[in-house]
Amino acid sequence: MATPFLAFLFLLILIASAAASSAEGATKCNASDREALLSFRSALSESRLGIFSSWSGDECCSKWYGVSCDPSSGRVAGISLRGESQDPILSSAGLSGALMYGRISSDLCRLDRLTTLVLADWKHISGPIPSCLPSSLPLLRILDLVGNRLSGPIPDDIGTLSRLAVLNLADNQISGTIPPSISSLSALMHLDLSSNRISGPIPTDFGNIAMLSRVLLARNRISGGIPSSAGRMLRLADLDLSENRISGAIPTSLGSSSVLSSVYLGSNKLTGEIPSSMIESRGLNILNLSRNAIGGEIPDAFGGWSYYTALDLSHNQLTGSVPATLASAAYVGHLDLSNNQLRGSIPAGTPFNRLDAASFDGNDGLCGGPLPAC
Repeated sequence: MATPFLAFLFLLILIASAAASSAEGATKCNASDREALLSFRSALSESRLGIFSSWSGDECCSKWYGVSCDPSSGRVAGISLRGESQDPILSSAGLSGALMYGRISSDLCRLDRLTTLVLADWKHISGPIPSCLPSSLPLLRILDLVGNRLSGPIPDDIGTLSRLAVLNLADNQISGTIPPSISSLSALMHLDLSSNRISGPIPTDFGNIAMLSRVLLARNRISGGIPSSAGRMLRLADLDLSENRISGAIPTSLGSSSVLSSVYLGSNKLTGEIPSSMIESRGLNILNLSRNAIGGEIPDAFGGWSYYTALDLSHNQLTGSVPATLASAAYVGHLDLSNNQLRGSIPAGTPFNRLDAASFDGNDGLCGGPLPAC
């Protein structure tokens, strides 16, 4: 899943700053921008790669590593500093795994023409996201701060960034709740807040973010239910809410997106039944509802359109029989129905004839197939 996103992210960065890379464009910094960049740099420390060794002189638009400018105005438009092996230039030079220390200076907010801010995978950048960022950087399209030690809340007014397409704050120590204003990010396509300490509910009108294609909120402390408005996100392809404290039933509208490809809801406190709409979804190829308290029968709604690389419904309270229509699916790779309350005979034929007992263990009423004969 990461590879298509990286390609998408690099494309957005190129769109946001391609013109700034031209040698024919303006090379000297706007004086105020240069001062803000130096203040931003003074709050950070990185010694192994010498990332900031080029940050001297007046030609920040052409000679400062990771800085790009709008050639028509000479204003700083992008900062892209990526650690570890994510930066293709550093990776090809064998320079990866570096650490950067310090904090994100609020002087960054003086760069009011900034469209791209990537300060990712440096492991030790700490402190809060500057609260001035949303109100001061109205042109921001990419905010990627993944893989650091940032703490504190997401700014309450994050929703004022009307052009934001990518918000990636994963793998930090961010706390607090998801700001309700996030639902106003009408241009947002990729949201990744996974592996933080975020608590509280998902905003009720979260589904208003109509452009969203990826929502990754796994490994937090999010509680409450899945908003029914999520069914309005018709461009949603990937949804990961796993390893949280989410409760209640799965909204029947969640399978509405015709491009929905993967749904991870495992390791929560979900109850209710599996909506038939999810099983009938034509594009879904990964469905993980494991380790919840979901009951009822598995909808007998599979068909020739069903193509699952992974279907994991294990560790729930599912009853009834194994759906006979599952045998009509075009493909089922990994199947795990273990540790439920299923009964009856396991159907014959594909995919059941190539599965082992582990796929069905913990269902005392099941028999046949890889289990003892009925």
